[in-house]
Amino acid sequence: MTNEPRRLDRAAVTGVLVREVVNFSSYWRATTFSSTVEPTVYLLAFGFGFGALVSEVAGYDYVEFVGTGTVATAVLFSSVFPAMFGTFIKYSFQRTYDAILAAPVDTEELVTGEALWIATRAGVYGSVPLLVAMVFGLDPSWGMLTVPPIAFLAGFGWASAGILIAALMKSIDNFNYVTSIVLTPLFLVAGTYFPISELPEWARVAANVNPLYHCVELVRHAVFGFVGWTDVFHVAVIVAFGLTAWRLAIRFMTRRLVD
Repeated sequence: MTNEPRRLDRAAVTGVLVREVVNFSSYWRATTFSSTVEPTVYLLAFGFGFGALVSEVAGYDYVEFVGTGTVATAVLFSSVFPAMFGTFIKYSFQRTYDAILAAPVDTEELVTGEALWIATRAGVYGSVPLLVAMVFGLDPSWGMLTVPPIAFLAGFGWASAGILIAALMKSIDNFNYVTSIVLTPLFLVAGTYFPISELPEWARVAANVNPLYHCVELVRHAVFGFVGWTDVFHVAVIVAFGLTAWRLAIRFMTRRLVD
């Protein structure tokens, strides 16, 4: 018999989630404001700025094109950045994780609970641009009901990626390199504000391995009509990204906190 705790013990993961929910109640207003207003500003700026010059893109009205694409932007902003900064602050400055790991919780359960909580928030915040776009003319559809689960799935991957980045960085200032060199290029070649078909060939290849692009396409198809096996492929890429980032986040956070 072994006294080692089971991997991904439900009670341990639930404990991490409950702690995050209770803690979130003290700062939810500021987080909700920043996570929803910034993507909405992008939507209004691009949708009605460029929309005045470009009436249709890739067969969609430009407001519809941007409104669906901005969902992925909201997911990114509400997952990877809170995970990066929140994780680094908790283990480096506040020592919160040291206290949590003193309880019957291991690093795998800690990372999983954190990623699930951030993904849940991303599922909610990611849907806000759709509501704004509906006010400005986007027709509602039954497929929109699948957008929160899509945002949750993508948010889990980006939350795990944020935790991984925090585990690898030795200084919070180094996040600037990640934002400029990795996240911003991925954001620009995701098909959010313009179709990737108009980009150079190398950029189109980069877009197809960009998880954010697959989120954009999946949301767009959810709103305007799914495209069979193509969307199964989009889901598969998002799931593969999420699982890979999750396992790597666990591995490197274990090195950071335990080894």
